[in-house]
This record gives sequence, C-alpha cells and structure tokens, in this order.
Amino acid sequence: QQSGRKYNLFLKRRLRIDKRHQSKDSIFFRDGVRRIDFVLSYVDDLNKEWEKKLERRKEFESNLQKAGLELETEDKKESEDGKIYFVKIHAPWEVLITYAEVLNIKVPIRENDIPPMVENPLDCVLFPLRLPEKVMHPEPDYFTAPFSKDKQELYLINDESTFFSPSMRNRIVNYILTRCPYGTEEGKKKFGIKRLLNNGTYTAAYPLHDCQYWKKASDPNCDSERYTLYMEWARFLRFYKEQPLVLIRKYYGEKIGIYFAWLGFYTEMLFLAAVVGLICFLYGLFTMDENMSSKEICDPAIGGEIIMCPLCDRDCEYWRLNTTCQSSQYSHLFDNVATLFFAIFMGIWVTLFLEFWKRRQARLKYEWDLVDFEEEQQQLQLRPEYEAKCTQKKRNPVTQEMEPYLPLTSQAVRFCISGATVLFWVSLIIASMIAVIVYRLAVYAAFASLMENTQTLQPISGLLTPQLATSVTASCLNFVIIMILNFFYERIAIWITDMEIPRTHMEYENRLTMKMFLFQFVNYYSSCFYVAFFKGKFVGYPGAYTYMFNRWRNEECDPAGCLIELTTQLTIVMAGKQIWGNIQEAIVP
Repeated sequence: QQSGRKYNLFLKRRLRIDKRHQSKDSIFFRDGVRRIDFVLSYVDDLNKEWEKKLERRKEFESNLQKAGLELETEDKKESEDGKIYFVKIHAPWEVLITYAEVLNIKVPIRENDIPPMVENPLDCVLFPLRLPEKVMHPEPDYFTAPFSKDKQELYLINDESTFFSPSMRNRIVNYILTRCPYGTEEGKKKFGIKRLLNNGTYTAAYPLHDCQYWKKASDPNCDSERYTLYMEWARFLRFYKEQPLVLIRKYYGEKIGIYFAWLGFYTEMLFLAAVVGLICFLYGLFTMDENMSSKEICDPAIGGEIIMCPLCDRDCEYWRLNTTCQSSQYSHLFDNVATLFFAIFMGIWVTLFLEFWKRRQARLKYEWDLVDFEEEQQQLQLRPEYEAKCTQKKRNPVTQEMEPYLPLTSQAVRFCISGATVLFWVSLIIASMIAVIVYRLAVYAAFASLMENTQTLQPISGLLTPQLATSVTASCLNFVIIMILNFFYERIAIWITDMEIPRTHMEYENRLTMKMFLFQFVNYYSSCFYVAFFKGKFVGYPGAYTYMFNRWRNEECDPAGCLIELTTQLTIVMAGKQIWGNIQEAIVP
C-alpha cells in the first residue's frame, strides 16, 4: 500500500493528466496543438523489481524533460486492458532546431525551378501503371541545405509545426531517447531506451501512425498519408502500379524509401529474367519428345535391354534402364540447349542489374539529397553504446577534438572472438550438411528396396525414383535445419556485432550484414553445391564401390543426371523460404 501511494504521488507530481475527452485516433496531446512524436508504454506490475523500475522511469523521464522534451501521460484506465500507461512525447521547436543542426538534417531553402525532363513518348502506353500526380509528388520539389540554427531566415519556414516532417521529428526524438541517461547501476552510467526495453522498465517505444490505414483521420490537421499509402500502394490489386517513393520517403524516412526503391527495381529486373526463363522452359517442354537421350532410355530395344546394377548392397535387385523413362523426360525440361543460353543470360543479367541499380541509386541520392549521407553518418553518428563503453579518449588529428576510442588490443580480442564464433557456426552448417548426406545415404537404400518390392508403388516408380524420393525428403529435412540455424544465428550475429562495439551506425550495419551474408550463403546453398558438384562423382564401380565412413555406399545420380534433383532442392528451399517469410511478414501481423 505504501509503495502504491508513493507511485500515485509520483504520477501526480510528475505530470498533470488532463481529463478532457480526446479521440483515441488523435496524434496530438490533449490540448490538440502539440503533436505526439513518440510513445513509451509500461505496466505497473508490483513484483520485486517494481521500485527499481519506478526509479529508472522517474530519472529517465526527468532527464527527457531536462533535454527539452514535453511529456504527457495517459492513465492506465484509458488503455484497452486497463493495465498499460502511455507516456506521450512531444519535441518543441527549440529542441527540433537544436538537434536538426546536430544531425545535419537537410531542409528546404527554395522551390526547385529546374524545368522538368522532356516527356517520354511511351507515357501514354505506361499511363495504366501510373498513380495520380498528388500521390507521386505530394509536395513541390525543393533545393535543400543542412539546417543551421543561426540562419533560420534562409529556410522556407511557413509553419513551425509542419516544417519538419513526421519522420524527421521521430528521428530527432529517437536520437535523444537512445542517449538519455537514467542513473548509475553497479558503478556504471546507464542510458538509452534500448536498455530500458530490455530490462522491462518500458514494454514498448514507438512513433505513431497518422491515422488508421483503412479510413482517413477525423482530425482536419492530419494529412492521412498512411491511408493514402494503403489505398494507392500497399494493396494486392495495386501490384502493377508504380510506387509512390516520394510519399514513402516522406512518411517513413529515407532508409525505408531506399529499401522499397530497391525492392521495386529488383522485382522489375526479375520479371525480365522470369520471362526469359519461361521461354527456356517452354522450349524444353515442346522439345521433350525429340530428346535423343530420353528416347534411347525409353526405347524397349535399347534402354529395355540394358541391365543396371543394384542400387544398394542388400535387398535390391538388378533393374532395367527404361524404368527411369519418365524421370529422364522430365529432366529435359530443365536440362536442354536453352539451359546453356539461360545460364549465359543470367550471367549478363546480374551484371546489368548491379550497374543499373548503381545508376538508379545515384539518381535517388541526388533527388533525395543523400549524396553526402554516408560521410555525414560516419562523422556525426557515433553510436551511444560506443560512447559509453569507450572510456578512453584521444585527440582527433583532423578536428582536434577529444573523442572516445577503443584500444587496439581490445579490438583485436573482440575480432578474434567474433571470427571464431562465425567460424564455429559455419562449421555447424557443414556438420549439419554432412548429417543430411548421411541421411540421404541411409534412406536411399531403403527407398530403392521399398520401391522394388512394393507392388502399390509400381505405377509411379517411373516418376518417383529412389533418387528423387531421397532428394525430396532430404530437401525438406535440410530446409527445416536451415530455418532453425538461421533463427539462432540471427541472434548470435547481433550479439557478436554488439560485442565488437562498432564506432558508427554505418559500421554496425555493414558488419552485421557481412556476418549474415556469409552465414546465409553457406546455410542456404551448401546442400545445392553438394548436389551440383559432388553427388555421383565418387561412386566407384561394381565390385569396388566407395563408402562414406566405411558404412554407407555413396549415392548415384539419376541416369539422366542430377539437375532434376538440384531443381527439386532449390525449389523446396527457395519456395519454403518465401512461404515462411510471407507467414512472418503478412499472416502473423
């Protein structure tokens, strides 16, 4: 009871909770003027750490107010379950202009007066793919410059409340939240919303959308950009339309805008590759009956007279080559003359894709004023974790300012641990691949024996060969292992990247990306490399077969080759990955 009274007293003293009625869809404080730029939520669960969390929140929110932010709390009675408090955060003009200068945010200085490009003669043909002009360009294009607090008269400041876009305001508040201290524990200075979320002091921290996605906001001061994006872009029936990248950038920020620009460009280029691939597939389909190798395998006078050795050492009989007639015909779909052309085409395609994307990216960097973005990030965006953990300082020879730094010996030790961890996980992938190969060898003989001795399987034995049955089950098993390893490694990769203490956000993302790329490349494609380059190469010959671990006889490819198995492997892994990704991104939310 004493703790409860103490807590209620803290709430009353800290903030006055205005009881005036307000729509739950509002993106403003209760006064209807100050915009909500960020929200923190927490639950006052009365456990043994309750008082410690209370003190952290009290100190943290007090420091936020000292930094110039304004706070307003929604009582738990206002929440749907009656348990959650919401702390609304507003950044006033003084805070925005101070940190806009710190973050080097570029803002408009005058409207762009460069004449637009000459109209494309294909515009009339592409008209069905276009979106309305007000969606594609919701505001005029401007010349911009980095914001300076002392030169405000140079900028187009018509309205202080809308001068900085919501994504800019969110970025500024997030910058403050990640660096705001909340006390000292165990002799160390503690700071940042990330730690408070990890230790359960707050349950969530997020910016607000401007409205519900399915209806416009009732507030006339709200632009309802989320609703516009949903109606014109984020719907399945709009998949063929061009993307409103300017609006995406304005609403979500440059990072998300660049991602969707890349995704759209990638999809367009893949469409071209898919058309060529479909033509090659159709060529294989129409020439299936003219394939000489499958003709000879299917011919009773040729393939029917060739007796093949047993597929396993025990319980397997001799068999005739023409029993694999159907599988050899189907393998022609993916293994024909057009396949060679398609391989050459894809080699050219991937080069063109990279070069065209560089060009597209350069254009976006110019249009969105991101030309110096990477350099600015490197110079300005020291990670708060780096500043906190690097207690030693040295003078920067360029700026002549004292900066935190990590000693070389500490860096070397951290890189060694990081490299050893990545190497261990890559070794784990190789070990799991060997385990799948052992599974293939173990069940291959069982499938061969089962299909020879089971009468009910005889009608489909021509299509479902022991090789294909083994490949399908092994591919499914391999996919499950891939997803499990990927799930755990994602967390390990983040942990070891945090341990390295990268200096800037750019360095952090680059290191994390490299670790994930290396791991996922080996994880997803090691089994495909085995089928493509190793399977069937070390079989031996009758009377002197080679065995893995002196126990399991090495498996052979289908008489028509291993490409149909490779296709099966890729299809299961890639399709499974896409299905799982869609479940996570669309169905679960």
